[in-house]
Amino acid sequence: MPPRQAHSAPRVGGAAKLQALQRAILTLGFVRPGSLVRRYMACGNRSCRCMARPPRLHGPYYQWTYKVAGKTKTVRLSEGQAQLCREWLRNHKQLKRLVRHMEQLSLRETDRILGAISRQ
Repeated sequence: MPPRQAHSAPRVGGAAKLQALQRAILTLGFVRPGSLVRRYMACGNRSCRCMARPPRLHGPYYQWTYKVAGKTKTVRLSEGQAQLCREWLRNHKQLKRLVRHMEQLSLRETDRILGAISRQ
């Protein structure tokens, strides 16, 4: 009777892809969840230019919005802060994308490994 093969290791291609995704995550730097908006607003003062026809709104104002324990929090940022925040938000989106790819790859590989074990 031939010895059982170890099916616990992912395929070489799968392992290499997983390592590439892990390396990509390590290059990201700071991440920040949420969203950033640039707004122009009216102040409400009847004699202000923002109430004229056509209105000339105040701004731009930058706002970062995120959720904490199911509650929305909004923080006003300066233009410089918004530029930094924009990069961190991009990193967060990239992190989420990379993790989704890792999950998909892991599901394929672990399904293959489990299937191979059940056929023994």
